[in-house]
Amino acid sequence: MKKRLFTSVLSLIGLGAALPAWSADAQLELNLPAVQGARVKRPYVAVWLEKAASHDFAGNIAVWYDMAKPNNIGATKWLPDLRSWWRISGSQASFPIDGVSGATRPAGEHTINLGTSPALKKLAAGEYEVVVEVAREHGGHDLVRLPLQWPPRAAKTTEATGSQELGLVRLTTKP
Repeated sequence: MKKRLFTSVLSLIGLGAALPAWSADAQLELNLPAVQGARVKRPYVAVWLEKAASHDFAGNIAVWYDMAKPNNIGATKWLPDLRSWWRISGSQASFPIDGVSGATRPAGEHTINLGTSPALKKLAAGEYEVVVEVAREHGGHDLVRLPLQWPPRAAKTTEATGSQELGLVRLTTKP
């Protein structure tokens, strides 16, 4: 009995050592700049993962849209304006996407803890891109890509900046 228990404990310790991605962390900070105008609405935002070499879809991280519409009527009307995300994932999704969908955000700094994302938890080791796309009703459109090595081998920070609807975007990873 003691031998079996000892073997089980060793197996569990070995399993923990084989799963380094569970201890890794990634954080995405993005800035939505203030835009002036009479008809300015909060932007729609999509964040997803793609395989770096092929640009194949690897998982949704966040989709922020106007979820507060009464009875959800018209809530998804402007999601196709997130053109790249819509082609790769959005057109096949049913809304709200569990663990991903959220309300639009006001101008300012926003942080997404990628480590809690279901997509990142299921991610196989490899080279990816974190893609951030922003579109605003009666406004502009931006898309930025940030490289992601998963799981990270060393602490790293990568930055990109949009041109109109998206300010500084910073991806920080830690092993």
